Amino acid sequence: MPGPPPAVAAARVAVRRWLQESGLEPGSRVLLACSGGPDSLALTAAAGFVAPREGYAVGAVIVDHALQPGSAEVAQEAAGRCRALLPEGSPVEVVRVAVQATGGGPEARAREARYAAIAETAQRLDARAVLLGHTRDDQAEQVLLGLARGSGARSLAGMPLRRPLRDGVLLGRPLLDLTRDQTVAACAELGLVPFRDPHNADRRFARVRAREALALLEGDLGPGVAGSLARTADLLRDDADALDALADTAYLDLGGQPWDVPSLLDLPRAVRTRLWRRLALEQGSPGTDLTGEHLRAVDALVTDWRGQGPLHLPGGVRATRTGEGVRVRREA
Repeated sequence: MPGPPPAVAAARVAVRRWLQESGLEPGSRVLLACSGGPDSLALTAAAGFVAPREGYAVGAVIVDHALQPGSAEVAQEAAGRCRALLPEGSPVEVVRVAVQATGGGPEARAREARYAAIAETAQRLDARAVLLGHTRDDQAEQVLLGLARGSGARSLAGMPLRRPLRDGVLLGRPLLDLTRDQTVAACAELGLVPFRDPHNADRRFARVRAREALALLEGDLGPGVAGSLARTADLLRDDADALDALADTAYLDLGGQPWDVPSLLDLPRAVRTRLWRRLALEQGSPGTDLTGEHLRAVDALVTDWRGQGPLHLPGGVRATRTGEGVRVRREA
C-alpha cells in the first residue's frame, strides 16, 4: 500500500516527532492555532491524522483579528476546514480579539492579542499544548529581522521548538524543519485550498520586507540562505539559554531596584544586557521595538556614566542612574 505524498509525510513525521519528545501525558489535548493559511492548515491536517494515533486529543482555535474586511467570514471558513480535518467532536473555536491602537507596531500588537487569546482558549479547553505552523522560512525571516535590528543572541536564536506559554501549557512549533514550499505542497496534495492573507504582501509590515530581502539573498548568493540562517539560530540557542540562566540568577541576587552599580560591574556585559532587557519588558517596553542600541545605552549608565540620563526606552520606560544605583521603570 503506497504511503502519503512526500510533503504530507514530512508534516506528519514532524508532528509525530514533536509529540513523542514533548513529555505530554497520554490523553492530553493538543490545540492547533489555525489561520487557514497553508502553514497552519498543513499542520492541522498532520496533527489531525497523527495526534489521535499517538494517544492525544486535539482541538483548534482560530483568532479573528478583525483587521480586514471579511475577516469573520475567513475565520469561519478556517474553522470549517479544521472541523473537516480533525476527529469528530474535537472542539474548534473562533475567537475575535481587539487589537489595541497604542504600544508597539501593528505586528506586535496583533501578535500580543493573538497569543493572549490562544493562551486563554487553551486553558479553557484544558489543552496542555498549543501548536503553531511556523516553518524554516519563518525562522530565517526572524533571524534576519534580528540582524537588521541589531538585537542580541536571543533574537538571533530564533523561535524554539517548544517553550512555556502559560500555567503548564506548552507552545510548540513542529514544522520548523519544513519549508514553506513543503506546507504549500502538503495542502495541494491533500486537495486543501488555503487562505491567502493579503497582509503577507503588504510592505508596511517588517516581516514582509524581510521575506522579500531573503528572496533577493537567495537569488544573489544561491539557494540555502534560509536554511543557513535557521541553522545559525539552532547553534546560538544553547549559548543564549546558558546566558539567560546566569541572568536569571543575577536578577534574584540583585533584589529590588535600584540596583547597585558595583554589583552590576561584577557581572559580564552579556548578562547585564539581558537584565536590562528583562526589566524593560517587565515595565512594558515592547520587545519588537527594543534594540541592542537601547540596551547598550542603559549599560553605559554603569560602565561609562558621566551624569547622562534619563534614557527613554520604547513604551514609556525610563532608565536612570542616581549615585550608585540604576533603575529601569515606566515613567509616571
